Amino acid sequence: MKRSTFLKLALGASVGGAIPATTPSVARGEATADVPPRARDRSLQLEIEHAIEKGLTFLEKAQDSAGFWSSADYPALTALALLGFVNEPSGTIKAKPPAFVEKGFDYLVSCVKPDGGIYGRALANYNTSVSMLALNAVEGDKYIDILRKARAFVIGQQNFYPKQDGKMNPYEGGIGYGDDGPHSDVSNTSFAFEALYETRALKAGQDSATARDLNWDAAIAFLQRCQNDPKTNAQPWVTGDPKNLGGFIYTPVESHADDMIDGKKTPRSYGSMSYSGLLSYIYAELEKNDPRVVAVYDWLGRNYTVEENPGMGPAGLFYYYHTMSKALSTYGVDELPLAGGKTANWRRDLALKLIDLQASVGSWVNDKSGRWWEKDPVLVTSYVVRTLEMMHAGV
Repeated sequence: MKRSTFLKLALGASVGGAIPATTPSVARGEATADVPPRARDRSLQLEIEHAIEKGLTFLEKAQDSAGFWSSADYPALTALALLGFVNEPSGTIKAKPPAFVEKGFDYLVSCVKPDGGIYGRALANYNTSVSMLALNAVEGDKYIDILRKARAFVIGQQNFYPKQDGKMNPYEGGIGYGDDGPHSDVSNTSFAFEALYETRALKAGQDSATARDLNWDAAIAFLQRCQNDPKTNAQPWVTGDPKNLGGFIYTPVESHADDMIDGKKTPRSYGSMSYSGLLSYIYAELEKNDPRVVAVYDWLGRNYTVEENPGMGPAGLFYYYHTMSKALSTYGVDELPLAGGKTANWRRDLALKLIDLQASVGSWVNDKSGRWWEKDPVLVTSYVVRTLEMMHAGV
């Protein structure tokens, strides 16, 4: 059977029938029921399915003959594309992966290193964490040994570099790209948290070499140092101004400062990092009523938009969309509370925006900013397909 024919049959299986998908609960990814909820807006759901089909068709054609997508040096790019295929709404591809999908997974396996990481030229933690999510999405225990070793590798990336000149290491407890010395940031920490959470069942039966876990207290302390909240963050750049209060920045030691507030330069809270911060707190098992969770959730409501990445404009826009959907789905909210007592149907707003931005060939790309590789249509299309899949059952 030709690949394109298989893809059309797989995606078409859900049209007009039951959707074998689940809605994430507050318990972070666990299905709330065996039977999916009844669609609230079947018309929009069908539009989402059509957009996903076009996006996956584009990605199928974009695969390199060697099995990878976009670049052989960064397996995370392939993993993101594979996550789109194995999570398509009908469930057909996950149940019976076609040859080109299997070839993609074979490429990921070829990137496994003796240290347990899954990476190519650089960005060891980022590539390993995202690759883990794809390998873990496959039915059965095919990749269980690889995942156990990858868990140990990611845990080993947690930053515990010694103090400098007797001062606290502000990056302590966080995780960076994996090859950048003492650096840690909220984005890479969030990817690592997600990979560890999604593979948490593998902790059972681990041998002594792979049984250790992340130092979660240190990890949470790192996150606090990236949150604009003087109640929990003593970093000198923090202020209590309403514009930034509760939101997140990229690292606790920003090399730039955007605004002059209260007589000091303060880096601006922004959307994608604030959603990553919320998601990280959830994976770290903080409760919804925890003041740190409440603070970032309030910031997100005050700054809600699907027109830009708040605080960054068009930069990182599609990563923002992807992280928004993942965070709000995992948090378990249908209507996001906004300032002034209003609410936003964020799934509908975001789905309509993404459908409108899709190119005729099925791809998406950031045509206003190339930061963080968003001129790469494979990366951006993978982000969007997975975003639409996360929203599909809940619209």
